[in-house]
Amino acid sequence: MDLVISTISQGLLWALLAIGVYITFRVLDIADLTVEGSFPLGAAVAATLLTSGASPVTAILAACLAGALAGIVTGVLCTKLKIPALLAGILTMIALYSVNLRIMGKANLPLLAQDTIFSIVQIPGLDMGMTVLAIGAGIVLIVAVLNYWFFGTELGAAIRATGCNPHMIRANGVDTDIMIVLGLLLSNALVAISGALVAQNNGFADVGMGVGTIVIGLASVIIGEVLFGTRSFRNCLISVILGSIVYRAVIAIVLQMGMPPNDLKLFTAILVALALSMPLLQKRWNKFRKEVTR
Repeated sequence: MDLVISTISQGLLWALLAIGVYITFRVLDIADLTVEGSFPLGAAVAATLLTSGASPVTAILAACLAGALAGIVTGVLCTKLKIPALLAGILTMIALYSVNLRIMGKANLPLLAQDTIFSIVQIPGLDMGMTVLAIGAGIVLIVAVLNYWFFGTELGAAIRATGCNPHMIRANGVDTDIMIVLGLLLSNALVAISGALVAQNNGFADVGMGVGTIVIGLASVIIGEVLFGTRSFRNCLISVILGSIVYRAVIAIVLQMGMPPNDLKLFTAILVALALSMPLLQKRWNKFRKEVTR
């Protein structure tokens, strides 16, 4: 039972990362590698502030702001300096490695004696595992509702249209450069919040904890879309959140089956590749079946 609770809790904390990746990958149609730097950035900012005596809420808000700034940097590189989006994300990611080291002062910063958002919120009758699950569910619910509301506004619709048909939205007088920057800002702010929460739950922040986060986010998005569908934007948000939980469940299962932890990144990469190629494989399989039944 503890394993199930831990798996769901981890899935919820990482769901914010998945939502951030969804915004860039599906809404803006951009492969943004900034998340590999903004995730540990959120962890670094939160851990540093917590060790300095700041409240966990302040630490999370500061992490959100730091992630938003990272997204703005990538957006400016991409839109104003005309650097390709993929390369702009890589440049920001590389720069953030040094920034994170500068913020923490070392590669790993433990949170052994510091209060975290999970320790200061005492829920009667719940142990720490259930407390993490409850807080994670509450934060994810708030973020999902706010995103659903925001992307239903005129500004949010403009961001979605920028990723769907930039020429059309530009012809309507919308500055697509600003929309891209706003989308990257929002995405990396959510990723940084996820990093701050994961660091507080794990009890440390590490400069290398962002390695592979883009693949984890993509895995959550793709798994959610394949299993739960994409009929509407609301359905997409729910699918991404559930996809994050399912991904964590799959990881827990393969670890229980004896897979070495060092092979997890390889397993995730293969899983994402299979999920991305699923529509093509299904199309070819249907074509093959039709030819056989003739």
